[in-house]
Amino acid sequence: MTTLLTLTPAGLYCPVGAFHIDPCRAVPRAVVTHAHSDHARPGCERYLILEDGIPVFRTRLGNRCDVVALPAGKTIQRNGVTISLHHAGHILGSAQVRLEYRGEIVVITGDYKIQSDLTCAAFEQLRCHTLVTESTFGSPLYRWEEPHVVIDQVNRWWQFNVDHGCISVIFGYSLGKSQRILVALERTIGNIYVHKAIAQMNEAYRACGVIFPPMTTLELDTIIPTNSIVVLPPGSRNAIEQLSTIAPVRTATVSGWMQLKSFRQRTPTDAAFVLSDHADWAGLNSVITASQAENILVTHGASALLARWWQEKGKNAQVLTHESFAASTASEDDPTFAGGA
Repeated sequence: MTTLLTLTPAGLYCPVGAFHIDPCRAVPRAVVTHAHSDHARPGCERYLILEDGIPVFRTRLGNRCDVVALPAGKTIQRNGVTISLHHAGHILGSAQVRLEYRGEIVVITGDYKIQSDLTCAAFEQLRCHTLVTESTFGSPLYRWEEPHVVIDQVNRWWQFNVDHGCISVIFGYSLGKSQRILVALERTIGNIYVHKAIAQMNEAYRACGVIFPPMTTLELDTIIPTNSIVVLPPGSRNAIEQLSTIAPVRTATVSGWMQLKSFRQRTPTDAAFVLSDHADWAGLNSVITASQAENILVTHGASALLARWWQEKGKNAQVLTHESFAASTASEDDPTFAGGA
């Protein structure tokens, strides 16, 4: 489908430019779409990232990494391949990778969403010959409400809990999801507390100009009033035991996976709110359509379903596998919250 990309044991690779995109292991040169741990791996000799993502990237991988930061839309050359990074709208600093070589244009979306978000730059639509798109929620079952509707639900839930003398605890991924929740909380309802991992990420966001309401970082001896909301990463559910000794606690999970009843039933919280940092079915298809791509490579999530949908529309669409590159080279999600769903 394209001579610009192939798959290696380390992941997606551009042989002409001699670099990987979001490698799954340490490599000499990595172009990284964003700082979530399933995309930004430690140990690479050099990283290329979007300039907006420097504070978040450094918070995740440290200050010793050799990083080249590129402003959105600016191009650089490597072995004749023109590389540019463009906003993906997934989290702060998230990027799409645009490659151009001898008139061929390939875009690798990384993770993306097209809904509004106060904490990061909006998705930039790109045109290309080949589009490599994620499909975390690549099923017609996933259709998102407008973010302001969901945030209003969260604030009303918090107010209800306050009225009934309960502490509110809400679970959201520490990078991306928590920040979206925090900037939109109605500060007049009560006090806001956050886990230290979230507080650390908040500082990276503040360095990029994101404004948060006043909040307190949780400590072991923190006394929490019953009018409070506590924002925690999904992996810190043991903190509830500490809070429940002070007052009754009501819990909620915020994730795109909560769209499905089966996932809600498997999630041990009292409430669920559907807010995702990924595009839904309509969003994915609108991006693919607007890209005008002749070739569509689909990866992550419901990739087979989305690829088949476009095949039935007469498009050259395939799931991103080694086999999908066979012709050109012969002639190149489990809801664990790891990606901030």
